[in-house]
Amino acid sequence: MSDGMKNEGSRDGSRGTVPLESSFGTFRGNRPKGPSPGSHLVHPIPPTFDKTSRILVLGSFPSPKSRESGYFYGHPQNRFWRIIAELFDEEVPVTVEEKHALLQEHHIAAWDVIQSCTIKGASDSSISDVIVNDLRPILEGSEIRQIFVNGKTAYKYFRKYTEPLIGRTAVCLPSTSPANAAWSLSRLIEAWGVIKEYTE
Repeated sequence: MSDGMKNEGSRDGSRGTVPLESSFGTFRGNRPKGPSPGSHLVHPIPPTFDKTSRILVLGSFPSPKSRESGYFYGHPQNRFWRIIAELFDEEVPVTVEEKHALLQEHHIAAWDVIQSCTIKGASDSSISDVIVNDLRPILEGSEIRQIFVNGKTAYKYFRKYTEPLIGRTAVCLPSTSPANAAWSLSRLIEAWGVIKEYTE
């Protein structure tokens, strides 16, 4: 990863999350009745931001491909990196280092709303037992002008749990996931163009 961009952590060294039981309280979704639909997982990727970050983009929870690659939007069919590259007239990044540098160059912080949850595969609809990430290290350590969420699932949990805690709203952008097949790449680029108002 590039030297200028920090994967900041909380003051207790916990890589950007704090035990919510002792800070915000524990915020959990309802567990569906019947057998467990998946595994309870903890977010493995620290936030990407530095003191010059101007926007924060939040997904819901890392997909299996993202957890495998160790960075956000790791599924090869996820269009996030193509969108960001197009908006800022850059080459589409391939490696984690290139992705990290692209975000740094354009003052974009990235993380996810959910710190841990029960989830089946990459199915957002199966998410339960939600605990949210503590965004305060990012908001206090940068110059975030606007928060954006990537898709309706991230927006749902942000509105329910995060917004009341931090006192800030977010703009919901259409999901870049390949599951959002109704949105073409060109439509996504147009919709996501709003982020440039806050990064320049």
